[in-house]
Amino acid sequence: MEEKKFFRKVLSNGLTVIFEKRDSGVVSLAFATRFGSINEIPEEKGIAHFIEHMLYKGTNRRNAKQISQEIEKKGGVLNGFTSEQLTVYWCKMPSRHLHVALDVLSDMIKNPLFDENEMEKERKVIFEEMKLYRDNPHLHVHDKILSCLYKGTLGLKIIGSEKTLNSMNRETLKNKFREVYTTNNLILCVVGDANFDVLCDFAEKNFKKTSSKINEPKVLLTNKEETEKRKGIDQASFIFAYHVPNAQDAKCYSGQVLGALMAEGMSSRLFQEIREKRNLAYSVKGGSDIDKDFGYNAIYVGTSKENVGKVKKLIIEEFKKIKDLKEDELNEVKEQLMGNHKISKEDSQGQMLELLSYEIVGKVHQAYSYEQNIKDVKLADVKKLANLKNYSSFSLVPA
Repeated sequence: MEEKKFFRKVLSNGLTVIFEKRDSGVVSLAFATRFGSINEIPEEKGIAHFIEHMLYKGTNRRNAKQISQEIEKKGGVLNGFTSEQLTVYWCKMPSRHLHVALDVLSDMIKNPLFDENEMEKERKVIFEEMKLYRDNPHLHVHDKILSCLYKGTLGLKIIGSEKTLNSMNRETLKNKFREVYTTNNLILCVVGDANFDVLCDFAEKNFKKTSSKINEPKVLLTNKEETEKRKGIDQASFIFAYHVPNAQDAKCYSGQVLGALMAEGMSSRLFQEIREKRNLAYSVKGGSDIDKDFGYNAIYVGTSKENVGKVKKLIIEEFKKIKDLKEDELNEVKEQLMGNHKISKEDSQGQMLELLSYEIVGKVHQAYSYEQNIKDVKLADVKKLANLKNYSSFSLVPA
């Protein structure tokens, strides 16, 4: 009998433990909460991200330097991120130091100080992060396209605004932390050389049972086209996006296939049309952002200001051609996606993040059925999605 490699358990304290066994000598580990920017109200936009920053700034046992030092001096990498539906604190390190990773990350999750002086300093750091995103045209247009696709909180930047961040004080962050970092919302996800029983025992002993209900998101779709002019840039950044089924819908895999067919890789239709045939751009890239409560595909093109209209027209024309898509080409794209997925699973960190994303949807075991789900995509479903009734776009152009 083949040895079992995947384990999942909801502990008596409510915390969920997910584990994939690998004998690589490396372990990727994350604590995550089922709270992201989509769960915020507009007036508190950015609070999930602000809390994430503050959890690295010290506990009653460690200051900020000691948190990073204990991981990094053991050869590990430490980081975190806030997405629409998750806040994640992760590290990757030699598996012989797993106990260090568990101790440090759990300390961060359980005992953040929210020191007032550190909070004021970190607020300034986040303001600098905002500038970084705005000053990078590629990042800026990817931020702005969300407001062209969604109304309400999902259309606002994950990082928030200076106004919302300036409205937050220590009590605001502490209260929200206590509200959403309860054990029924926490996930411990580990991929690598470890023991499932040891992980469960640690999580059971180190976390007291707490419970809360997180605000359910209201996803309000829209479609808009906007242009922003800016001095000091030479190239226009254009992004074209359209809604696809979310991850709760089996047809989300059709959205991934369509996204790959159109703009993922140098062999994709739009790369060939825009760059190879017409030399209108250097960068032609596509991707799918498909989560529990929303889904969209986006196509980014860096081109000359005078060619933005031409590029947009080419994109729309190429979508119209999908009505003639044949099974042979569809199968090639499926093979591409399945191969890319297999490569991404090679990295324990990539697999850890994928398991978390499937857990949020409530279908963690589906992470191991990805290839079959891609194989099951029907030609008719891809053609139907490509028949765009509405779309959104955002252009950042030289003034």
